[in-house]
Amino acid sequence: MITAPNTVRGGISDAGARRRRVGITLLGIALLFVVAASVAIGSRTIPLDQVWAALVDPSGTESDDIVRALRLPRTVLGLLAGAGLGAAGALMQGHTRNPLADPGILGVTQGAAFATVVAVVLFGIRDLEGFIWFGFAGALIASVVVFALGSIGGGASPVTLAMAGAAVTALLSGLVSAVVLANRAGMEVYRFWQVGSIAAREYSVSGQVAPFLLVGIVLALANARGLNILALGDDMARSLGQNIRRTRIVGVLAITLLTGAVVAACGPIAFLGLIVPHLARFITGPDYRWIVPVSALTGATLLLAADVLCRVVSSDSFEVGIMLAVLGAPVFIWLVRRKGLIRL
Repeated sequence: MITAPNTVRGGISDAGARRRRVGITLLGIALLFVVAASVAIGSRTIPLDQVWAALVDPSGTESDDIVRALRLPRTVLGLLAGAGLGAAGALMQGHTRNPLADPGILGVTQGAAFATVVAVVLFGIRDLEGFIWFGFAGALIASVVVFALGSIGGGASPVTLAMAGAAVTALLSGLVSAVVLANRAGMEVYRFWQVGSIAAREYSVSGQVAPFLLVGIVLALANARGLNILALGDDMARSLGQNIRRTRIVGVLAITLLTGAVVAACGPIAFLGLIVPHLARFITGPDYRWIVPVSALTGATLLLAADVLCRVVSSDSFEVGIMLAVLGAPVFIWLVRRKGLIRL
């Protein structure tokens, strides 16, 4: 029996499945490349053979110290943060059915910012390891408040969640400004944190956030099938037996864990959670069972690539949050003009 070239199998054409395989393969290769570049490139470029020696057979040289103590922790945190923001962005756009949504729309970013400022100003905490827990707690509380407000008068919907998130974000942003403007020490710490950076981080920072990111990724993957059903509309989802409230609670919890952990450790990193799901959707098609993991892979690749580019341009003046903002806007405009925003 002769099969047409674009026969649909399992909801996706042969051409679409082939594009997905090729895209994921290329992403994997790109990720390996940027990981190698991340540990080799900096103010001092280290040959890959010396990088390998530093990893498997360190001899106490300066190159070993640079690779093991500085660049490897930075690379590990970049992988974790990029994967977390990528998956959170895919969930956020899926639950709000808004192609312009990013993880910060639930008030997670400003919740972490406000709690960080409180830790610095009221408790005198100055080190990242100290206020990271405040940042995470602030992100969690803010998302709970947003979900509670969005559920008033009935179940939470994409519109009510977005409106509640915008309101809470505006309130917390005003409170943060009021606190830091009245306290110079708080302003100095907050100014460094809000740029968004993975530099100067110890292994302990990755160790603190890794459990939350792992749980968040697991919840995100479990939530993907429910997102496919929600994409059909709430009424259709109910008729298919989907528990909409439970699906949204799991999704909000996953977004909070992923975004809250990253923001607390690295500060707010703009555009990554907005752009990555669109790139993943171009590779995988509309199935969130693929979009979520590919978004995590794409996010890790792009974040590390941006960080390497920061070091090439200027090791001192640029942080990854600034680089992603500078590159993210034109890339997103190009995506919109090329394909148009996908209706979710």
